[in-house]
Amino acid sequence: MHVFLTGGTGTIGTAVVAELIAAGHTVAALARSDRSAAALVAAGATPVRGALTDLDVLRAGARGADGVVSLAFSNDFSSPEALARGIAEESDAMAALGAELVGSDRPFVVVSGTPWVPGRAAVETDPLPLDGPVAGRARSVLAALDLASRGVRVSAIRLPRTVHADGAGGFAGILTEVARSSGVAGYPGTGEQRWPAVHARDAAALFRLALEGAPAGTAWHAVADEGDRVRDIAAVIGRRLGLPVRAVADETFGEFAPIFAMDQPASGVHTQRALAWQPTHPSLLADLENVTP
Repeated sequence: MHVFLTGGTGTIGTAVVAELIAAGHTVAALARSDRSAAALVAAGATPVRGALTDLDVLRAGARGADGVVSLAFSNDFSSPEALARGIAEESDAMAALGAELVGSDRPFVVVSGTPWVPGRAAVETDPLPLDGPVAGRARSVLAALDLASRGVRVSAIRLPRTVHADGAGGFAGILTEVARSSGVAGYPGTGEQRWPAVHARDAAALFRLALEGAPAGTAWHAVADEGDRVRDIAAVIGRRLGLPVRAVADETFGEFAPIFAMDQPASGVHTQRALAWQPTHPSLLADLENVTP
């Protein structure tokens, strides 16, 4: 299969490109800089020069592909305006990619986050939240899933808040960055709240499985660790950095504070059984042992 991919040089995208090529697929991936293009070539992929806002480039990439994976997002959380702009760009890009696949029965894999459900672990049938600062991303994914009725074999991979590799990435990576800058391995609230996680290479295997065979209109949870307590995550970070571990004021985490304070475990059991997906890489707590002092 020839796959067109956006976001191919991030933590997740790098792993997805490697996974697809190892499985015998060919990959063309969007590259907005010389550095990204060089990284893709080194990985064995073909760079397609352009940005996520270059919709004609995206359409052409999808038109010439047997399948498409949409991963790119600005990840600019510096202000509500920047976040809204990033969500709008992602939404327009997904719509452009999906429109090229209508009536073709080709696979289109999109990404969202696992939802949170009070009192229990979220499962694949739980709806995505349609309110809050990132609700626009949920609406974009739901619009993409609606393409199942128009001849697109679309599926959504729901990622946990921490997708990690080599001790970095996701919410846990932000905790590490804040600890380095503040001198305290801190956590919001009581630290009893739980965060799900998955290793980037395990997530990449799920993207491949979905691309190869997930039924149209389905959602899947890329969850290996159902929920580690945030205080346990902070404890490993503190030990690795030689810093004290304690609760800190919510404002330490800025815009992320309300999300950081939430208990948001998620289950990937159904996904593992239905798609024969088996995470094999280190858990988050084990991977955090790679945090360098």
